[in-house]
Amino acid sequence: MRTSSFYSLVFALLASASLAAIAAPVNPPEVKSAPLVQDVAAKAQSGKVDLNSADAPTLQRELVGVGEAKAKAIVAYRESNGAFASVDELLEVKGIGKAILDSNREKIEVN
Repeated sequence: MRTSSFYSLVFALLASASLAAIAAPVNPPEVKSAPLVQDVAAKAQSGKVDLNSADAPTLQRELVGVGEAKAKAIVAYRESNGAFASVDELLEVKGIGKAILDSNREKIEVN
């Protein structure tokens, strides 16, 4: 008799637990989206890269034909000669030729 009462008690407990789980309202987990971080100093509101404030990784990522060495050369030129006065001054940087400047002219600006 004890065994049958024990099994009845376990059955009643499991049945009530499963009913409670089924009857509980389902709230989807709250998904929080991470804030998007923008490099405001490197990109102006117009979506162009500013030669006077962009760092080497940004230059490398945003400009066509500019790898790590050329991006570092642009930053080094800016640090040794001061801010760029015009986009055409980019031709003074070692490794940057007319073809690279022309292919990126629409993407760069000087502020």
